[in-house]
Order: sequence, then structure tokens, then C-alpha cells
Amino acid sequence: MKSETIEKYSPYISFNRAEWSNLQATQISLNDIDLKSLQGINECLSLKEITEIYLPLSQLVNLYYSSTRELHKTRNAFLNDKTKKVPYIIGIAGSVAVGKSTTARIIQYLISRWADQPKVELVTTDGFLYPNEKLESKGLMKKKGFPESYDVAKLFRFLSELKSGRADVYAPVYSHLKYDVLIGENQDLCQPDVVIVEGINVLQPPKHKKKGVKSFVSDFFDFSLYIDADETDIESWYKERFHLLRRTAFKNPESYFDKFAKISEHAASQVADRIWSETNRVNLIENILPTKNRADLILKKGKRHAVTEIKVRKL
Repeated sequence: MKSETIEKYSPYISFNRAEWSNLQATQISLNDIDLKSLQGINECLSLKEITEIYLPLSQLVNLYYSSTRELHKTRNAFLNDKTKKVPYIIGIAGSVAVGKSTTARIIQYLISRWADQPKVELVTTDGFLYPNEKLESKGLMKKKGFPESYDVAKLFRFLSELKSGRADVYAPVYSHLKYDVLIGENQDLCQPDVVIVEGINVLQPPKHKKKGVKSFVSDFFDFSLYIDADETDIESWYKERFHLLRRTAFKNPESYFDKFAKISEHAASQVADRIWSETNRVNLIENILPTKNRADLILKKGKRHAVTEIKVRKL
């Protein structure tokens, strides 16, 4: 089958890097951008990547966002209603180590610099993991990050409160240093205009539907992205990050993984291989990758985290 025919019957419009970078995006001042604060530990983010990939992406999201706000005004006028606009929610999914957090931070930065300067918050679903104590009791520590390791009911309540227009909404906080939810600590979201929800399983439908329950987490999203890459690249990035963390964060005595900073390079490589093959790869294949085509936009990355292809869902 010819590629044109495949494209014709695809739900997506595909762009290569050159085609995407030629789109006429509204320019945003990047004079104060701090690339190091946006990039991940093993990424090398460039101004070129921001300009060629993320500025057009920001412009596209702005079009969707503005259309939603205009529809809200028109609907209120028709219904003679004065209900305030609820937050616009953007979901970002993808594998461990694929660069979701970097993408989320870049989008947050660019959205905050739109002409109307919306208030934008970034929430990671790590805070909605069950605490380690509960994961241990449920025998799920080796499946941390799998759909069953999350308190989905709590995540649903959080998103429901956002979409109900509640003034103050709280999200639980997670510590990567302690590798656990911080009990009693919360992120306060006070009437944001935009909320970015980033997590590996945010596009995941429930595996076991309870009677009468038909909602997905993604039902609360106004726009969703999936960060994609070849499995071999993701594996390489994960292992590279693991060894970088051994030389940095893992050396902190308070780190949950401080034991890995004290073992040999060879032993550490064996640990990284095992975690990837037994946990992260399984989660990717069984749970994360199957959700890719539920996204409104797919960013495909190549070597060194550079985006090579963009797919946008047809309207």
C-alpha cells in the first residue's frame, strides 16, 4: 500500500521536522529562557529545538485553547449563564525516560508567555501513586508505575474538582529523592487557566471496569500529547540516566537509591538492565504504548531527544 493511501486513512496528519518548523507560529520572546532548568538530566535542550518544534506546538495549543474560551462565552450568552470558565487541561503521556517532564516544562513556559499570560500549573501523576507502605502491603513495589499502582480514585477526584470550577484544588506531592509520596504535602492550584497533567499512564483506560464505571482519566483532558520514540532509544536513555543519577542524586544519603551509588559500574549496569527488562519495558509494551493513538498529538523523538516527526489528529 502506498504511503499516500496509508496517510489518507490515518486519523492523523503527519509532518516531518522541516514541514513542522515552517509553520507560521506566533513568535514569543525567549530572552529570559533558562534551558538548563527545562531539560532533563541526560538531555541537551537547544534554542533551535524550542524554536522549530515547541513554538509551533504552543501556537497550535493556543488555537485549541482560544476556541474553547470563545465557545464558553458564546454558550454562556445563549444560556444566559454566568458560569466561569473551568481550567483547560492538557495531558502528556509516554514512557519512562522519554522526556515527558521536559516537554511539560517547555509547554508550561511557552503557555505562560502567551499574549493573555494565562496562569498555568504543572502536575505530575507521581503524587497519585500509592505510598510505598501500601504498595508493599499490596505486593506492588516491583510494579510501581503500572496502572494498578496508582490511586485512580484520588486522581479522578482531583480532575473532577478542577473541571467543576472549584476555587482551590490540591494535588499530592511526590519526592523522587525519597521515591515516595510526601504525606501531608500538597500542591495548591488556585483557579489556574491551564493545567498540564503529566504521567506515563494518563491515557490509559481502566483495565477492570467496575459496573457502571465508564470514565477514563483522559475524559477530563481538552488536549493530549504522547511522547514517542523507538524502544531502543528509550532503553538507552533510561540506562544513561540511571548511571548519571548514580554519580549525582543517588549519592545523597537521603536518597532511596543511595545503595546503587556504592556498587561497581558493572553491577550498576546489571541493575539497570534488570529494572528495564522486568519493569519499565513490560510497562511500556503492555500499558503505555497501546495508548499512543488516543492522543491528539504525537511527538516522535530520534537520537539525542530531537523531535523528528509530529502527528496531529484530524478534526
